[in-house]
Amino acid sequence: MDQIIGILALITLVEMMVSVGLSTSVSDFVTAATDWRLITRGVLANYVLVPAVTVGLLLLFRAPPMVAIGFLILAVCPGGPYGPPYTAIARGNAGAAAGLMVVLVGSSALISPALLRAFAGPLAGDQPLKIDVARMSLTLLLGQVLPLLVGLGLNRWRPATAAKLVAPARRGATLLNVAFLALVLAAQYRLLLQIKPMAWIGMLTLLVSCAAIGWASGGADAGGRKAMALTTAVRNNGVGMVIATGAFPGTPAVTAAMIYGLVGFLGSLLLALAWGRRGAKPQAPVAPVAPITVGAG
Repeated sequence: MDQIIGILALITLVEMMVSVGLSTSVSDFVTAATDWRLITRGVLANYVLVPAVTVGLLLLFRAPPMVAIGFLILAVCPGGPYGPPYTAIARGNAGAAAGLMVVLVGSSALISPALLRAFAGPLAGDQPLKIDVARMSLTLLLGQVLPLLVGLGLNRWRPATAAKLVAPARRGATLLNVAFLALVLAAQYRLLLQIKPMAWIGMLTLLVSCAAIGWASGGADAGGRKAMALTTAVRNNGVGMVIATGAFPGTPAVTAAMIYGLVGFLGSLLLALAWGRRGAKPQAPVAPVAPITVGAG
């Protein structure tokens, strides 16, 4: 079962990255990649502050070692593909969110495995960990960066073909995500039933902390702050599950990563919807039509 889950996680990641590349404008990526202030703030927020706050909260809540590792996996995996559409819903700078997401996705293949090994020590306790950074990076380069570049290339040089493939690619990614979620739930539903209320409080605290880090790092304008907040709050669940199922199969790390990924997905969507409603411009009231009076002849 663990081998099947791992293979499905990798296939899902490939499909998601192709879909992201097909629907992401190359100009948005270039604009974000050349904005060193945006990149610096995004890297600091996603690769330093979020993992550090995650470790602090996990130690505070005294999470079991393998559960803590599951949360940490998502903490070091930024660039979730739902960041740009959520930013659009929130009426933020969706172009900046898309460009930042692509930058984070491309860099996470090399940075995330190394960060996982660096931050895992304080959480593992006496639990032995075998984190093969080189193997993880190679898997992510082939399963994440390469499909992303294929999608971006089609979008750049074959826009008509990319436009035809976007909808089927999104549907395929959605179906694969649902199938993967159902498979993991079926395999580890007993662990899911054991989640205590304090654990849910901890997950919500972590999600709010990630969004707050992004908001504080987003710059001066509200659109940029929304983009950074949502891009930082939504972690890359596909990458996280590939790492979890590949390095820690059959452990609570897989369940923890899956559950927190779902909490982040839904919680960030609710935040985006709330921002979108607040940012909507009210329609101007329609002036009442004066009654037509027929004068006496």
